[in-house]
Amino acid sequence: MSLRRRRLAVAFRLTIVIGVLAGIVLTALGPATVTGLLPYFTIQSNLAVGLFAGYAAWQAARRRPEPPSALKGAVTLYITITGVVYHLVLANPASPFAMTQPDRTPGEAVGNQLLHTVVPLLAVADWTLFDPRGRLRPRYALWWLAFPLAYLGFALVRGLVVHRYPYPFVDAGQLGYDGVTVSAVFFAVAFWLLGLLFVGVDRALSRWVTHPPADPVTPTRPTPPPAGRSA
Repeated sequence: MSLRRRRLAVAFRLTIVIGVLAGIVLTALGPATVTGLLPYFTIQSNLAVGLFAGYAAWQAARRRPEPPSALKGAVTLYITITGVVYHLVLANPASPFAMTQPDRTPGEAVGNQLLHTVVPLLAVADWTLFDPRGRLRPRYALWWLAFPLAYLGFALVRGLVVHRYPYPFVDAGQLGYDGVTVSAVFFAVAFWLLGLLFVGVDRALSRWVTHPPADPVTPTRPTPPPAGRSA
């Protein structure tokens, strides 16, 4: 990565960190507290991408190698899930799992958009522009499901204790465990396909990466003997 690209990557990643912090702080100014927000996948994925972006900025600033592409792909996938699920499922009136959107103060509205729209877009742009290409494998799409599945288990166990669920598609009280299983399988397949899309885009972009040609080898000619001497 050239010096100019490193500087741009550092600035880009610090912007992501600022977006995450601002989004959480502005959201916490409303009725929800920071601890009350932590059970949400939105907050967990934003914290993950914020921490990862800060680490990646540090690596770039010190001219060290980029973090592992498999880990970068995982974090980028999770924050993408946050944006996609919010806009297509939770905030979409046509969705069977649409949540009633509360009246928000201007600060809360900005925080909500930072966490669900701005940070996901910045994270995907960072992955597209600065991540080394051609390192992702199709099997990673299955590995990346580990965190969403672990989150599902966390949400269900927590729901048994506090009798509240963070999202309607994991609400065992309303859907029953059979209904939650059906929605979990649907989302797992969708997330797996989204992960495969990341792998496919990575491979497609790798074809556009240009590598500097090797220095041509110039054949050497034998030095002619000095005049008056035999070869």
